[in-house]
Amino acid sequence: MPTPAVPAFLTELLAARSPSGYETQAQAVFDRHVQLSADAYAKDALGNRLATLNPAGDPVLMLSGHMDELGLMVTYVNKDGFVYFNTIGGHDLSVISGRRVVIQSAQGPVVGVTGKRAVHLMDDEDRKRVPKRHEIWIDIGAKSKKEALGRIAIGDAATYDHEFALVHGTVATARAFDNKVGAYIVGETLIRLAKERKKLAAKVVSVASSQEEIGVRGATTAVYAVNPHLAIAVDVTHATDHPDCDNRKFGEIVLGGGPVICRGANINPKVHERLVQAACKLKLKYQIQGVPGPTGTDARAIQMGRGGVATGLVSVPLRYMHTPSEMIDLADAESCVKLLVEFALGLEQGDYAHW
Repeated sequence: MPTPAVPAFLTELLAARSPSGYETQAQAVFDRHVQLSADAYAKDALGNRLATLNPAGDPVLMLSGHMDELGLMVTYVNKDGFVYFNTIGGHDLSVISGRRVVIQSAQGPVVGVTGKRAVHLMDDEDRKRVPKRHEIWIDIGAKSKKEALGRIAIGDAATYDHEFALVHGTVATARAFDNKVGAYIVGETLIRLAKERKKLAAKVVSVASSQEEIGVRGATTAVYAVNPHLAIAVDVTHATDHPDCDNRKFGEIVLGGGPVICRGANINPKVHERLVQAACKLKLKYQIQGVPGPTGTDARAIQMGRGGVATGLVSVPLRYMHTPSEMIDLADAESCVKLLVEFALGLEQGDYAHW
């Protein structure tokens, strides 16, 4: 099977180390790839990036994909130079130990290993339980607290050192597809729409949002700044096509099955319908996911912004969410871009999706 072309924009975002509150590296990638295609480009106090196309257009469409990821934060160093941490975002404690990590310090990246007591030194009861966070540390090879604090500082952030790789065909793995792929999709959508701006009635604002993993904080403020009529959040959702995932509990979402279009109280029914129509027009495979209440995405905040926003949610199927080796099919990401381009071009003046 020939090796698929992988967009440099996406791989650079995946390589960027940007836990919530520390998004500097991802911001720089988004700036570099999107700003030149935008008619206006803004930064804000929460670290969001807002790229605007066709600023006099109507309606106003906001696309939001968060660029932050999970991480660890240095909180304490003991007398022997071992580093203790708190988690940034929702971690599974069972997968933290034994990982290479990179701490972003003022002096540059510092490599470390997450350590805990080896299995040989555990009794039977110890082997049955997941270690608590304070029972795991980061070993940076320091001999003392003074040496460690000469290389890192309290409050420095760390990320897993698990980088992008193609697994087979268009199936790929990386540490932070959640949600670098969403930030890529909203940025790439604006880049492609810029080439067809004469066909575009709407004003489009693509937002690379910050701090989603700790409470959709960037999207909460960005929606007030943009004041959109319509919005689509782009994120990942659980692919449920692997062992130990009961479809009766979690529904049926397939890796490689195309964009996942959400339905439920968080979703404007007209926006949902038009996303489906756009997928059908393009003859794209798509999947439907039902969520009865607020979703765990930027859509939750955007829908409730100002006087309310007609909101949709499009997701990329993803296996092994919030682990160091998440997995997607790159073909699903490309289909999401095509879907959003078609949706945006289909909007007409005064089309606010009220119902």
